[in-house]
Amino acid sequence: MARLCEEFTLCGLPAGGVLGVESAGPDRVIVTQEDRTVTVYKVSDQKPLGSWTVKQTQKISCPAVYNNRTREYVVVHDHKILRIWKDEDVNLEKTFKATLAADIYQIHTLPGREPLVLFERGSVRQLDALLSAPQQEIEGVLSEDEVIRWSDSLMEGRSPVVLFVTEKDGLFHLYAQKLNPNVWHKYKLDTGEENDCPLSFVLSSKQKSIFLMCLYSSGCIYQMPLSLHSNSAEKEQVLPRSLLLKLPRCEDSLARVAILVLDETHVAVLGAPYSNQRPVKDCLSIWNTSFQTLQAWKEFPEGSCGQLWCYCGKLFVPHGKVLTVIPFTCEISSLAAVLGKLKQPDAAVKSISTVVNWNTMLHGAQCAEGPEPTPEHTLVEPGSKRNLRSRKSQVVSPQSQPLSLDEFLTEIQTSTKEKIDEQLKLLLQNNNNKSNAQLIIAQIATILVARCKTQVKFYPQKALVDLLTTQMLSYSLCPDLMAVALDEADYSMLQLCLQQFPDTPEAVTCACLKLFLSVSDSDLEKITVDLGSVASYVELDQSSSKAEEKMEIVENGFSPLLLEEDNCDGKEADDRLQSDGKVTCPVSLKRAVLLNEILLSSYSETFLLPHLKDLSVPHVVLFLRYLEYLYAKQCETVRVELPGKRSPTVNQVLDWISLLLDAHFMVLVMATEARELITHLHKFIRSQVKFYSQLSKIEGSLQNLRQLKPQKSDGLYSIEVIKIF
Repeated sequence: MARLCEEFTLCGLPAGGVLGVESAGPDRVIVTQEDRTVTVYKVSDQKPLGSWTVKQTQKISCPAVYNNRTREYVVVHDHKILRIWKDEDVNLEKTFKATLAADIYQIHTLPGREPLVLFERGSVRQLDALLSAPQQEIEGVLSEDEVIRWSDSLMEGRSPVVLFVTEKDGLFHLYAQKLNPNVWHKYKLDTGEENDCPLSFVLSSKQKSIFLMCLYSSGCIYQMPLSLHSNSAEKEQVLPRSLLLKLPRCEDSLARVAILVLDETHVAVLGAPYSNQRPVKDCLSIWNTSFQTLQAWKEFPEGSCGQLWCYCGKLFVPHGKVLTVIPFTCEISSLAAVLGKLKQPDAAVKSISTVVNWNTMLHGAQCAEGPEPTPEHTLVEPGSKRNLRSRKSQVVSPQSQPLSLDEFLTEIQTSTKEKIDEQLKLLLQNNNNKSNAQLIIAQIATILVARCKTQVKFYPQKALVDLLTTQMLSYSLCPDLMAVALDEADYSMLQLCLQQFPDTPEAVTCACLKLFLSVSDSDLEKITVDLGSVASYVELDQSSSKAEEKMEIVENGFSPLLLEEDNCDGKEADDRLQSDGKVTCPVSLKRAVLLNEILLSSYSETFLLPHLKDLSVPHVVLFLRYLEYLYAKQCETVRVELPGKRSPTVNQVLDWISLLLDAHFMVLVMATEARELITHLHKFIRSQVKFYSQLSKIEGSLQNLRQLKPQKSDGLYSIEVIKIF
């Protein structure tokens, strides 16, 4: 079985789209955009590690690649000019440059090998050979008007091979050039029926055999075996093909498609419909070629570009204005799995990762001299010699004796939630001082979350909360934990995760925000969350005396009267202001607590803005009203801060107001329900600006007051008080 996991956005895209996505090592990819920019991203963090741009008059011709032998990046611009640079280089114009004698089509990389350069006329050269003589003559292999449509590379034994498909007058040919020795092979692709042409190509290997897979416009996926063992180029021959999979057909649905091989039995198809009954514009689907079954699919209403890449178990799909990353899993292919009858062995997941003894790794022989651990890797340390009385006091009943680590990891695969809670409590009590405690906590959390995803009714909330309270977990150690909490709508769990995870991705933060804004107040009344941060300053408003409420005091420029004076349309003051001049919170107490956690989370504006645009207008208006309320409350106090340890600062509130306005400005201007809010915010901010401008006017006078010396002639009966708010 195959499954598409929760997607996330890697980066935004310009109007031109993506030229290519290439691997740059573990968890790193190079994104080449058509607007002259090359950016390296760390996929797990969704953060750019470096970005380089060619001149405005130049244009990148093919995707940049990473040479893992020299740890350098290579890109081609204006078809003939090579640029080579490293991570520490800042200006691309100051890096190595080489101008070649012919136009380049693509650069291919193979692990541990020198990059291979494929020219538009079909010649292939190694990069180091080109750099030694950039102006060497490049012979042409293709005939006139023959154009390359696709290319790839692979290792055949110890020899690198470059394969590419060409088209001329509706006829398609496959060329294969093997280097060391230099041997050419040419094949003709069978187009079959009239108007049935190949659209997408991909290489695959099964049992040491190489196949070329082609997706045709008829919706058929054919595989063609390739023989590259002959020492000389044979006469052109037609590649035999066999039908691998027939996709549902839809009129004009295969205009922009892509196909990828995920493993020996699964292929991913982008752009083809997954059903005859429900045609869609663009869809990503995973098919089992052995059983001709659809395993997973995802629709793209905004349409896609027909581009698809796969690295490290993740699919990269540009669609709309973003580049989306979709992790996937492909399990063993068998008839039992397809029918849902596959039995899991008792010790299917005995241990996700080996528990590392960091003391041994750091100190080596010093720790090796100590007592060896027991074979069971029991977490309970053998205590020092004690008297009989202390030993009797620590006797534990057989039902609550702690299990060894391996036993516990196996036990949580099938045990009930109550038994897991009991054993986890014992484990945590004896695990506080362990040097590898963080690894063990992460290992347990990963197993529990994996079981939650496979068993719908299993959700050990107490155990997960206990693991979170150890403060040893982070998002990167267990990335699926927040996804499971979102599926379960566990608000207290999400609050705890937002408080303790410093590395929560912006996509997950926005998913939490959307959930917090969409939940009804009746559902919120049933949940339990920590009210400390909000209840503290709400309580201050309720306990304030009536005399103070009636006083028209202007503090930090905030006064309802200022709003009324600036009311240009003649309407009365906003109904959110009570008769006593105090603003009311537009959300309930528990919703305010959850929204505060969003405000306190860390983020990058570049990666947060695309996800904020997914919020609906009612949600944006509600969130803006709450931010307006917080800002008004902060401006009522001289210290410009709210009480409580987890209360947002005025800068955080203003930053989020700016982010929401940036993401939804046009929509808010057009929306009727938001017009009053935007007007009120404008007046309120204008009153603040007016207040601070008045302060700047008296700044000189205040400085002169500090320089004045006290006069000794003041009478004893005179009392001078100067108080400035």
